[in-house]
Amino acid sequence: MGQNGTVAIPELAPRRTIGGIVAVWVASAVAAILIGALVQPDGRGAWLTVALGGSILLAFAIQLAYGRSQGFTQRVAASTLGALLVMGVISLGFGLAAIVPG
Repeated sequence: MGQNGTVAIPELAPRRTIGGIVAVWVASAVAAILIGALVQPDGRGAWLTVALGGSILLAFAIQLAYGRSQGFTQRVAASTLGALLVMGVISLGFGLAAIVPG
């Protein structure tokens, strides 16, 4: 018999990775809503930038926790782009609410 130590065992049932992507989107939506509700309009842009940075770190942490190297960059990019879009739409809503006379 030859060496069996070099044979890789394939993953039988890989875990679904869409949950980690959506979790980052949900976390960024919660952060954007909290920032919009609690921070003065002058400081929202800076805090949204900080929250987006936190979303990027969260995306890396979640995808590293999966332990799969295939598609890592695509999953992190999808998480980050989704977080950017979610936060952008929510901040657009707060921006439009601020200019509409109430």
